[in-house]
Amino acid sequence: MSFMPRMTSRIEGLRPCRPLQWRSFGPIVADLWRAEGEEGGRGYYVSPDPRIVIFFSDLAGAVRVAETPDGFSAESRPLGRIIFVPAGRPLWSRVVKSRKFQHLDLHFEASALHRLLTARLGVAAAEAALTRPVMLARSAKIEALARLLAEEIAKPAEHDLYAEGLAQSLAAAVLSLGAEEGAADSGGLSKARLRRLTAHMRENLHRRPPIAELAEVAGLSESWFSQCFKQATGETPAQWRMRLRVERAQEMIADPARGLAEIAAALGFADQAHLTRAFRAQMGGTPAAWRRLAHGAEASPQDSTKAEEKIKT
Repeated sequence: MSFMPRMTSRIEGLRPCRPLQWRSFGPIVADLWRAEGEEGGRGYYVSPDPRIVIFFSDLAGAVRVAETPDGFSAESRPLGRIIFVPAGRPLWSRVVKSRKFQHLDLHFEASALHRLLTARLGVAAAEAALTRPVMLARSAKIEALARLLAEEIAKPAEHDLYAEGLAQSLAAAVLSLGAEEGAADSGGLSKARLRRLTAHMRENLHRRPPIAELAEVAGLSESWFSQCFKQATGETPAQWRMRLRVERAQEMIADPARGLAEIAAALGFADQAHLTRAFRAQMGGTPAAWRRLAHGAEASPQDSTKAEEKIKT
């Protein structure tokens, strides 16, 4: 007997705009939905089968989700475009702004998905991935695969093997990416995301990338990025950017051939005075004092002691 999804759902203020289109290939069922949500609409979903949901437009400002029925007061989050819901995990949604949307749902027979992921990730990683929810803001490669599969569902033109291969590729991409990101229930910033953000920022210390740009690098919606950044790092994005700039200034100041005005310009400070104020706030002393201390081996012990005293004061 072919696998069929066993979703339990209760919806209010959500309605399909077109009849459901779907394809079945062995242990996978793919649904293509076109629907509309009215402000105040809500939904509850739970299934004994794991599933992936991919939206073809950004609904972060229109729909919020929570993992408890009363979680919308403090625990809800903006809806991501790419979601993996583990088997048996309930999800509640609420529409905060009326919107039409289209999404692709992939329902998997659990043991078949386990075999697929084991071959792709190994046993331990596969089992971890199957119990870890994933919610991502964007992924160009995942969205491209999803659009190809949606086209095949809407207008079948290829053998089932083609559509099944796309569905399996989507599962491997979503769940291996979720494993790489260390995506937790909170959907917060993982070490992998922080590494990407730090590398991006260090390449752009001469300017101030906006929050929207940093959120895109992290693969999160702008609103969710703003909510979780300080929780994960203990800093606001502005504080974090300034710290990275001062750390780089500290490295550059150690080179006596580089003037402080040159360093300030290279790191996007308004002028040398701006660099000095930021440096003093972070390091407790001026760039000039730090430079003297950095070359303390070449200076007299008395000079070195004076530089240390300046930095402490």
